[in-house]
Amino acid sequence: MRRPVNSWDEFTQLREILIGDATTSRVPRMTDPSAWLACYPTLTPAEIERVHQGEFPKQVIEESNEDLAELEQTLRELGVTTHRPPAVDHSRSFSTPYWDADGYISYCPRDITLILGSTIIEAPSPMRSRYFEIFNLRPLFQRYSDEGATWISAPRPQLRDELYARDPLGRPLLAEGEPVFDAANVLRLGRDIFYQVSRSGNETGMRWLASILPMLGSDLRLHPLRDVYGYTHIDSTIAILRPGLVMLNPDRIDPDKVPAPFDSWDIVWCPEPTVHPTALPHTLSERWISMNLLMVNPETAIVDAFQPDLLRALEKAGITVIPRKLRHARVLGGGFHCVTLDVLRDGGCQTYLS
Repeated sequence: MRRPVNSWDEFTQLREILIGDATTSRVPRMTDPSAWLACYPTLTPAEIERVHQGEFPKQVIEESNEDLAELEQTLRELGVTTHRPPAVDHSRSFSTPYWDADGYISYCPRDITLILGSTIIEAPSPMRSRYFEIFNLRPLFQRYSDEGATWISAPRPQLRDELYARDPLGRPLLAEGEPVFDAANVLRLGRDIFYQVSRSGNETGMRWLASILPMLGSDLRLHPLRDVYGYTHIDSTIAILRPGLVMLNPDRIDPDKVPAPFDSWDIVWCPEPTVHPTALPHTLSERWISMNLLMVNPETAIVDAFQPDLLRALEKAGITVIPRKLRHARVLGGGFHCVTLDVLRDGGCQTYLS
């Protein structure tokens, strides 16, 4: 019997996927250290005071939703079943006994949900504004659960002030008081799972994830990625294209220090991105969001249409590229991998590494 959820990797044939929604997206107050940490971790205290806060411009929202609709149509034409749950109403603020927060975004479902095989894991994001973001996905998760998927959640974090330390420049750091991580800190390669320790995922979060893996499969292996990229997510630093072929970010990974086991693979070094003007001066993603692509199968990728050098590099490596646009990927903080969550791929819990 075919499982409703099955996704062990980033590259085998894609069958079913969730797509984000930019509606009501907004930048939370930067007086919240968790928002500063998640959104603009490289900015100093003086720089953070100049950041746009509140709703994104109407044009950004409308054009982003147009681009997401085009992505959905492309995937459907490729035979992929798609779901686009309506966004949470991020105009509503909320509170706990320890803090209050503004809403944020539903543009990047990859950030908050980790799929390992037939298990859906709600990630314990270190960002307060993401506390209820996953609620728009829960009707689908309930359906998958009713059909036989496993659905669990990490321990709900308290996110108290002491979780957020400061670096020498006064910028927030992530401490170790409780397990927190974004799902986008994780890459999947069959039985091998890579976890990036950074400002969006702490060591305590990695230990929690390691503690539950035996429940999902006795032969799963977790690989820490430390000192690779210290700010946020992994998928604009390392992109697994297919077994034996990986794309790496040359600005963050030294050719002499390629993380094992990728040091024995064929490597596509992402070309320097073509930088275009952005709708806001401060963006949620750096220019390297350009390498954030979606593999439809081991030979086909949906890639940023505004990056001609990247398109050529991938074609040279034997990847068929489908150029599509996300005009505000940097402003809203997500490329094609970020704005999707694959729930059904053909691959199993296979061993791709020796």
